[in-house]
Amino acid sequence: MITLPLRASESADDWRTLFRGRDVAWLWGGQVISQIGDGLSKMALLWFVYHLTGSALKMTLIGILETLPPLILGPFIGVYLDRVSKRSAMIVIDLVRACLLILIPAFYTLGWLTLKWLYVLVFVIALFSTAYGPALSAALPLLVDKQHLTRVNALMQSSMMIGQLLGPAASGILIATIDAQNVLYVTAGAFVLSSLCKIPVTIPHQPVLSSRGGILNQAGRALMEGVRFVFVQNHLLLLLMIVASIFTLGSTGFIYLLPILGPQLLHVDSVALGWLWSSLSIGILVTTVWLLWKKQEGLCPRLWTLVTAALAGGAAVLLLPSSTSLVMAAGLIVVVGASSGLVTPIVSASLQERTPKNLMARVFGVFNSGVMACAMLGMTIFGWVADTFGASASLFGIAAVHLGTATITAGLIPWCRRLAGTGAAGQGGVK
Repeated sequence: MITLPLRASESADDWRTLFRGRDVAWLWGGQVISQIGDGLSKMALLWFVYHLTGSALKMTLIGILETLPPLILGPFIGVYLDRVSKRSAMIVIDLVRACLLILIPAFYTLGWLTLKWLYVLVFVIALFSTAYGPALSAALPLLVDKQHLTRVNALMQSSMMIGQLLGPAASGILIATIDAQNVLYVTAGAFVLSSLCKIPVTIPHQPVLSSRGGILNQAGRALMEGVRFVFVQNHLLLLLMIVASIFTLGSTGFIYLLPILGPQLLHVDSVALGWLWSSLSIGILVTTVWLLWKKQEGLCPRLWTLVTAALAGGAAVLLLPSSTSLVMAAGLIVVVGASSGLVTPIVSASLQERTPKNLMARVFGVFNSGVMACAMLGMTIFGWVADTFGASASLFGIAAVHLGTATITAGLIPWCRRLAGTGAAGQGGVK
């Protein structure tokens, strides 16, 4: 009878602590605006390129150009970010993205825009965007205590969900009203507003001491320091990254299969497919809100949460072909989305609490590269399986990946308990 009020009171105290000084609130507000701008630009760019060229292949090249920088350059960008103010880096990234986006409609109006230069601008924008994720992930542990890391990561994920829900819808309305290229002016404005939101934010910065040698030697040593920390000194972190990357392999494959699953397996039209896609976002939103209010646990209980999420997601994917109604299919897709919504905040918080602050951006650069590689692999493999063996075979493969993720994560739990028993808990809250 008293437990619920006590928990509500504890949650309220945690939230007051989290938003003390308003740094997190300003950062989250900027993230919401930035993510909405991202949603605006993605749809507008794809629409613009398709109507400019009439080619689906040339349109999909936009997605490839946006994926390559984080895949290739993530760890190298982390070397630079660990040496600079995270707040300044995020402000500069937002402003540069705004300026580059303005060039696309401006050049188009002047008749200077060619497809080649459009691709160059998209690639450079993606290059700067690549640095934003590691900068934000490295900033969060500098703003909040370790016991609030899961909650603050879930809060930032909620901004992404708001962007995914509002951005494309607003982009569609704006494209119909002012044309696709002019939507990019609105996106640029959103990035400028996002940068202004970060001005009041105070993020502590401890400059990394320069080592001897030239710039390239220093960068090489700094990169190797981050790689050594992940691959040699902390195998648990490496395995957590592998778990998240494998899960992404399946979840990304599922997202890109949805347009095929709708007509082939579920026999629905484009309107119903839109509802099913929204169901995925609703699932992510539900677990994000749950994480926002849940008190952060130690690492071992968090691993059990990941096991449960992967098992539930895998089971829902397996049951999807046998769904007998749109409502049942939507419910199963909500479960798939909910499992995805748990993985990123929990793994990110676990990495943040066990990584020294001066290595944070490098570790997240390596992490983002691994996740992006698996995302591209998931799109390719499960798309090929669907074309060759059918959508049902592809769904079976995705379910197998989810269940494999659950098995690997469950195998980490005894190791986690041994670390807790030997006193390694002090490094990262292992319980």
